[in-house]
Amino acid sequence: MSVPGWPEVFRGTAAIEAGLVTRGQLRGPEYHRLLPDTYVRASETPPDLTVRSLAAYHWAGPDAVLCGYSAAEMHGASCAPPTAPAEVVVTVIRDGPRSRHGVVRVRRDLLHPGEITEVDGVRVTSRLRTAFDLARWLSPTEGVVAVDALARGEFTPDLLLHFAVRYPGRRGVRKVLDALSRADARSGSPPETRLRLILVQGGLPRPVPQHPVVDERREILWLDLAYPEHRLGVEYDGGDHFATPEAARADARRHTRLVAAGWRVLRYTSAEMRHSPSRIVAEVRKALELSRPDAGQGELSISPEP
Repeated sequence: MSVPGWPEVFRGTAAIEAGLVTRGQLRGPEYHRLLPDTYVRASETPPDLTVRSLAAYHWAGPDAVLCGYSAAEMHGASCAPPTAPAEVVVTVIRDGPRSRHGVVRVRRDLLHPGEITEVDGVRVTSRLRTAFDLARWLSPTEGVVAVDALARGEFTPDLLLHFAVRYPGRRGVRKVLDALSRADARSGSPPETRLRLILVQGGLPRPVPQHPVVDERREILWLDLAYPEHRLGVEYDGGDHFATPEAARADARRHTRLVAAGWRVLRYTSAEMRHSPSRIVAEVRKALELSRPDAGQGELSISPEP
């Protein structure tokens, strides 16, 4: 008798019935109970969103479909905050599973068959449906972050217009339309999307995501964000550039090659993005003004993205 999810994430009663584990073992140090009758292997680190989502999927019942941040995680488009609860959608209106604060959010909705797919045997909303849902559920900024992450290399964000037409009365559809005007599937990561939005919302022109720069060795260096006509790059500094001495040296060599190719690069951390967005906008604006061919001939204005 096979038990779905065994031995990583599984229903306890099913594992007991199959003879894979005893009740005493489930109460021991080897397993951790995440939800009623739903267990995971014990670990030194807290269960991540993937594990928590799988637990919610097995717990919620046979008609459950992972949605929202959980679906994005399963699609390999991580964009959720670390403490985001798992999300499932079910069609049962009464007597079905209920949300558990901070652990799992249960949504009740109807899904078109074409909006459901499988990832490793788990039913999840499709990339397009997941992007549509997150764009209407989240804040304007995080909605764009989610659309960028899900669309990257997979679909054109404009395809979400079909969902807006299919579900015109759904709450948050207007937020989806707004997200489409600002989304860009070329974005390399959620922090890069947030940095781009800081610049645009600050009145600066829309930068080009993942812009290639050919250096003196005819090799390509990719900039997170770029204003090619100004030879100005703007990048997210996640800290991994200095994780090891080798990484730090490689980062220094990359920066030197960009400078040799005639580029100036400004870099910002997540803390700066959270606490000093206006300073970031001011510094990039000044760099754009100074990099104009006629810089130094008086005050220059930078036209914002229409």
